[in-house]
Amino acid sequence: MTISKSLVVAGTLFIMAMPNAIAAEDHPMGFFVTSVGLGQGANLGGLEGADAHCTKLAETAGSTGRTWKAYLSTQEKGKRGVSARDRIGLGPWYNAHGELIASDVDQLHLNPNIIMRTAVDESGNRVNGRGDKPNRHDILTGSMADGTAYFPREKADHTCSNWTSSGEGNATVGHHDRHGGGNTSWNAAHDSRGCGEADLPKSGGAGLFYCFAAD
Repeated sequence: MTISKSLVVAGTLFIMAMPNAIAAEDHPMGFFVTSVGLGQGANLGGLEGADAHCTKLAETAGSTGRTWKAYLSTQEKGKRGVSARDRIGLGPWYNAHGELIASDVDQLHLNPNIIMRTAVDESGNRVNGRGDKPNRHDILTGSMADGTAYFPREKADHTCSNWTSSGEGNATVGHHDRHGGGNTSWNAAHDSRGCGEADLPKSGGAGLFYCFAAD
């Protein structure tokens, strides 16, 4: 009887664990915060270099066969730059734990499921936020709140020279650890205090950015 009861209990535990395993398998990762930057502040090698970094991290974590894009905008003189929202596909996007981040681009910019618990890195690990040492909640975006690039008439640099500067300039950042108060924007909280590797930590950054699967 003891053996039979153990088998029943074990079987029950196995069945209870199945939904989570199935959910993760059904919803492959399509969103993450980079675990590390490129080591040159906001100089990411432009959009191409940032995309390559997303791909490298995702594949190292075991995600293959997807087209990864960095959630970054650019600025252009005399015309609208590239908008982050136009680079990342149509959705839906899930994190490394199979949790839904947003079903489409509109939901992503109106009511996304981006908070400390869900905005994990490519391996599903928590990313330091406010209150942690070091604080790493400034996530590079160069974007306005709706995910679009800044207007051509905007003279200030919000993209660290289109992600090629590790010196002069600034970059718009969002906070992945949204918890209310003045900390509610995941993509347009404020500008950084420079573009260098030593400048970004001054406001709580580390050269991290968001990656989305665009396919």
